Amino acid sequence: MKHTLTTLAAAMLAVTGAHAAGEYDGALTDLAKGTIADWVADPVVLGAVRAQNVSTSTLTEHEIIALDATWRQQVVSGGDLIDTVLSNALSAHLKDIHMQGAGRYTEIFITDIRGLNVGQSGVTSDYWQGDEAKWQVPHDTSGIHIGEIEFDESTQSYQSHVSVPIMDDGSFVGVITVGVNVEMLATAN
Repeated sequence: MKHTLTTLAAAMLAVTGAHAAGEYDGALTDLAKGTIADWVADPVVLGAVRAQNVSTSTLTEHEIIALDATWRQQVVSGGDLIDTVLSNALSAHLKDIHMQGAGRYTEIFITDIRGLNVGQSGVTSDYWQGDEAKWQVPHDTSGIHIGEIEFDESTQSYQSHVSVPIMDDGSFVGVITVGVNVEMLATAN
């Protein structure tokens, strides 16, 4: 039987909606401190985040909310904001990592110091992540955030979002969030 224990735990999560009492936290933390930490140290990642932090540094809260609203509209109809992010060098790099993961990762996206998308492996539902725990926890604590396990309809898998702060010379500059298919954790590294 394929991943019987994992499937049972995931089924229990679907019914209860609760986190699996840390069942996967150790493996997800190891992934964050190993593979994902290597990704955020990559010059492609740091260069893109640095550049966007300069370009978004003067945005007001109103402008950020307007950009997020534009993004959400473009998720439905398409448009320049999404096209610009999806076609940049960082997104191409993240798409390659995503493809190499062979289903282990459901999505990968990187945000800047304001919580705005810099690059991603696929379209996210919103542009501003700064109002979500997956960005706030790494920003506020410089620590790892492991999200609850949820069933992802688009990939038909149980996933957890793992978010890791991106540090540049000891200073917080952004966050990487990786959707991890917990049924494939044994092969995630």
